[in-house]
Amino acid sequence: MAKPQTLKADERARTGSGVLKQMRREGYVPSVVYGGGTDNQNVKINAKTLRDMLNHAASDSILVNLDIEGGKTQLAFLQDVQHDALSGEILHVDFLAVDEKTEISANIPLELEGEPVGVKAGGVLEQMLYSLEVRCLPNDLPETISFDVSEMVIGDILNIGGMTLPEGVTPTLNDDVVVGIVAKTRVAKSAEGEAAEGEENAPTEPEVTNEKSDKE
Repeated sequence: MAKPQTLKADERARTGSGVLKQMRREGYVPSVVYGGGTDNQNVKINAKTLRDMLNHAASDSILVNLDIEGGKTQLAFLQDVQHDALSGEILHVDFLAVDEKTEISANIPLELEGEPVGVKAGGVLEQMLYSLEVRCLPNDLPETISFDVSEMVIGDILNIGGMTLPEGVTPTLNDDVVVGIVAKTRVAKSAEGEAAEGEENAPTEPEVTNEKSDKE
């Protein structure tokens, strides 16, 4: 399960766009903490610390312990990260205040492990989903979701309902949504088609009989 990371947050006053730009130039990311039955709280996060945390995380679905100026600690879920479309700079971050009983929704990386039997036989594994939206309590939040596909043969289809998810984790998509398929390669399909065509166009062998004609 994902362990909360500690992130220092300094309080800030609610200000206009000019002050926010200055805050970013000074190396901070304007942020807000909302939810948890309390008023929204405006804070600022060290930009480098936040970038390092995101760069080393499997996804943006991260639990943090916000160490807020003044000695308060708040468990929070990284809800949204806004980037500049051109520079990629982090402009703003939203945190959702939670506790151990707050159900959260998160997009978790989905990994298919192992080499399918069908791939060894000449097929190819086609993965349709690379992340999965799930609902769970904070203590049940996984860093990644993995599933062993080594037993899949050519023609097998893996859907969400056929996966075993960590305890306490529920997918938001329907069970019949396809995650992966072990399919025949184009080369194999072409070879089969040529073989079938060759059988259809093959000359008919004359029938050979050992019976004597009536004229003999």
